[in-house]
Amino acid sequence: MIAAHTPSSVTQARGLQSGRRVAAVSVGVNALLAASNLVVGARGGSLTVLASGIEFAADVVASLAVLFGFWYASRPADSRHPYGHGRAETLTGLLIGVALFGIGGAIALHAVRDMHGVHPPPAAYTLWPLAVALAVKTMLMATKMRVSRRTGSQALLADAWNDSVDVLSSIAAIIALGLTLYDPSRFRAADHVGGMLVGIFVIIAGLGVIRATSLDLIDTMPPDDLLDDVRRAACRVDGVRGVEKLLGRKTGLQYHVDLHLEVDGWISVDEGHAIATVVRERIRLDVPAVSDVLVHVEPTGLGGPVRRQG
Repeated sequence: MIAAHTPSSVTQARGLQSGRRVAAVSVGVNALLAASNLVVGARGGSLTVLASGIEFAADVVASLAVLFGFWYASRPADSRHPYGHGRAETLTGLLIGVALFGIGGAIALHAVRDMHGVHPPPAAYTLWPLAVALAVKTMLMATKMRVSRRTGSQALLADAWNDSVDVLSSIAAIIALGLTLYDPSRFRAADHVGGMLVGIFVIIAGLGVIRATSLDLIDTMPPDDLLDDVRRAACRVDGVRGVEKLLGRKTGLQYHVDLHLEVDGWISVDEGHAIATVVRERIRLDVPAVSDVLVHVEPTGLGGPVRRQG
């Protein structure tokens, strides 16, 4: 007897819980970073620090969107959503990518527009919030990358890439602001160049997130190693003669698979159905990333030699 809670359902529940926890922490951390950078940047007269503060404020919104995506994706399947609500999590990642692209463009445009104006040099203490942000964002990025790889969350991966851009932009901002503080007359525009670089990094990150999430939304096939695991699990079941066709698509954190299964053509329909049922449950047990399997039974061996695949 197969347990009511299969490894795939347990994996999805744990993934959603881990993702919600990380996203919640990210909201609080980004709110603190945004407040500190906006206040210090405004008081210290640094466009680079202000741009970083705007970026961190956008990260708060992105993390809140991830939280909403995880909440909605955790809802069970119903008559109108037989595959569950997992695509909401992927759609959240896409929206984050679009938002990053727009925010990055606005930051870069503002920096370029004011680059040649005459501004007093920023205060030396404006470097501190950038240094703190660099350390904190590096830890957040590593945590989100690790959890997204374990759970398969596109929204959390998008948020992790957002943090990786924050790391790069913080480094660029520190260098640009450092040059301005070192020699204000020679590197007068460096602070604005730093703000522009922050915007460009955000644009690049947004495009990367849009591409990754779009691939899932248009039902791109799963990785080859996952498909190989599915084939091996199916072919270990007694009565299976091969896998004729195997298709899959990602729905949120997990995959749905369509499988054309070859069985002996002379067995009864009831026997073929029993084999298909065992194959479905075997795949869900052996491959936790697969949420459900639709099995089509194909007769073989009637007009030629039986062939075994896998």
